[in-house]
Amino acid sequence: MRAARRLRLGGYVQGVGFRPFVYRLAHALELVGTVRNLNGEVDVVISGPRAALDRFMHEVIASAPPLARPRLIDAQAIAVPQTTTFTILDSAAEGAARIFVPADAFTCPDCLDELSDPTDRRHRYPFINCTQCGPRYTLIEALPYDRANTTMAGFTLCPRCAAEYRDPGNRRFHAEPLACAQCGPSVWLEAAELDAPLHGEFALRRVVQLLLAGAIVAVKGVGGYHLLCDATSDVAVARLRARKQRPDKPLAVMYPQCGSDGLAEVRRDVQLSEAECQWVLSAARPIVLARRRAGARLSRWIAPGLTEVGVFLPYSPLHHLLLGDAGRALVATSGNVSGEPVITDVVVARAQLAAVADAILHHDRHIARPADDSVVRVLEDRARVVRIGRGLGPLELPLARPLDRPVLATGGHLKATIALAWEDRVVISPHIGDMGIARSVRTFAQVAQDLQRLYGIRAAEVVCDAHPDYATSRWARASGLPVTCIPHHQAHASALAGQSDVNEPMLVFTWDGTGLGEDGSLWGGEAFLGTPGHWRRVASLRPFRLPGGERAARAPWRCAAGVCWESGLELPGPQPDAPVRQAWEHGVNSPWSSAAGRLFDAAAALVLGMRTTSYEGQAAMQLEAAGLEGAASPQCTMPPTVPPLYRDTMGVLRLDWRALLAALLDCREPSVQRAYAFHSALAHGIAAQARTLRGQGVRHVGLSGGVFQNALLTELTCSELRVAGFEVSLCERVPCNDGGLCYGQIIEYAARCTRPQQPC
Repeated sequence: MRAARRLRLGGYVQGVGFRPFVYRLAHALELVGTVRNLNGEVDVVISGPRAALDRFMHEVIASAPPLARPRLIDAQAIAVPQTTTFTILDSAAEGAARIFVPADAFTCPDCLDELSDPTDRRHRYPFINCTQCGPRYTLIEALPYDRANTTMAGFTLCPRCAAEYRDPGNRRFHAEPLACAQCGPSVWLEAAELDAPLHGEFALRRVVQLLLAGAIVAVKGVGGYHLLCDATSDVAVARLRARKQRPDKPLAVMYPQCGSDGLAEVRRDVQLSEAECQWVLSAARPIVLARRRAGARLSRWIAPGLTEVGVFLPYSPLHHLLLGDAGRALVATSGNVSGEPVITDVVVARAQLAAVADAILHHDRHIARPADDSVVRVLEDRARVVRIGRGLGPLELPLARPLDRPVLATGGHLKATIALAWEDRVVISPHIGDMGIARSVRTFAQVAQDLQRLYGIRAAEVVCDAHPDYATSRWARASGLPVTCIPHHQAHASALAGQSDVNEPMLVFTWDGTGLGEDGSLWGGEAFLGTPGHWRRVASLRPFRLPGGERAARAPWRCAAGVCWESGLELPGPQPDAPVRQAWEHGVNSPWSSAAGRLFDAAAALVLGMRTTSYEGQAAMQLEAAGLEGAASPQCTMPPTVPPLYRDTMGVLRLDWRALLAALLDCREPSVQRAYAFHSALAHGIAAQARTLRGQGVRHVGLSGGVFQNALLTELTCSELRVAGFEVSLCERVPCNDGGLCYGQIIEYAARCTRPQQPC
């Protein structure tokens, strides 16, 4: 007996080859009907024998394409339609939008096979793709996801590509970025040495020649330009650092994909755990931080002072061609001025990268919006996202507390991301960059507009950091919408709580560089007890004054001076000018701070002799590297110090770091052992604070804030807390650093709102 049903499917069902999959499944089961995109969802009318319909209902979810994550929203019995075929209808826009924007996808194995096949018509074509791979987020101009709504709209399909696009049996059926060398985007190389640009294969081969000769080449990729050079050459890497004015910040390394699992070259230089292997090979193809081998072939200038290297595999056909031809690891760092959004435009690249690169490889597929590479670090045997970028973003998560109006959250000042939330959904943008620079602010505004336009949602309110001088806070106030300010560290606590499955009050340590505290001082070593919307500050670090204020963030000697002077000690080594000490004594431009990040900077100055840094977090990262070396040393015999605790006049439980200074200043002990002892002492201190607060009903402890990107501190702390009987939660899909602030702002805002229809 024949029957018919109408299905409505949501989730990730557009831009992932879902409609062609439905078409093939229906034909395999000899069913008839239609499928079409409908405002971010897929509408299916299916008719045939009941047993075949039941099989279809199961397989449409269970056997969906790898990039799809379908969810059955509704299924209704309908009258049997008068049709004898199954067809794909044009997209329609009916009803309320339920849109999911797909992330950019890495090149699939089938396309890679064709890319390397001399008999295939797309042999060595840098933009080969199909329904299971290729760019999405960076080329979608509007939804529904049809070719006319992408940056490929200007490329008219040639007859052969058009035939593939229309053929339901072809894996390129409705592959929107579909192209070939005859009808699609192309590459060209510009260089001062060239009388005229080189195009196509000539350009690719010349790029490889330049790279192997030690040159620097800027290459336009999926989400923006990379700067490439030979990662094994000290000369090439040093030249890149000098030209980009990036003397110390670690550089990511891209490896050719080869060997049985694609990781043969990567393993020659770094040690990969099983979790790290899985993430290097994952669909997102992120940069994964992995421990460098002693005999690595990489230049010593890749990550000065650090034990880890950021490694990743090619994810676009263009990268596969260049890495495969070069046959070696290449530095692949963002093509930008440090801290700014990655450059996506040909004209801007010529203006800003010509002084850095010896040549620039462009292409004419427009990038709708930037997407820097994602970054992941494995802690506690689980991958923790450090940066949401290409392949991971936009990241959508459910909201436990539905909103009664759409809200846009602007995050913080560094590592800016934006969150758009409405109903029971929150979407986090890919990493934008550090704010305060004109181009960063323009990109921030573009991404904010794009998120709302793509999802068909217009924000009714803006949430921002409580710091009034953050560029994101100024943007929020200038938006013309009602603004809610969320304290920095409460947002960090809520970002952790929003990712956990804990349904009771938590004690969340929010340790970072600095953020404006509710008392006007610079916080960053806090602990909050409660739940989102109901946080109570219960613990912190002993505060100290920072000579020079914000200048201390790039001058660890200032942090060291602050802790020494606060303890009645003299700063070892070169002494600052007298006016600095006088200003500190009189409290001039010397704000109070409880920031753990600044305490790490002080320790790095005292243990490693670091006086200045060239990038955010450098001192703490190098102190961690030294501590990891100390942990591995059999001579590491320094007993752990447990810093004493005391309560201040407000009842806040303070950890007194002054007890650590004697060990930090003891030059008779190796620096690596002192670095390890410092990490161990703070881990013991956190556990001591948690034990003291256990009487307030604490069972679950969370760690949030940028300081807990530190693997040594985090793993030592987790160990101490578990020994003490606590359950521990860490950030996972959303970064614990300021890249997760916008998500925390949404979680905190939602919790502060009362029932629907009532104001917050």
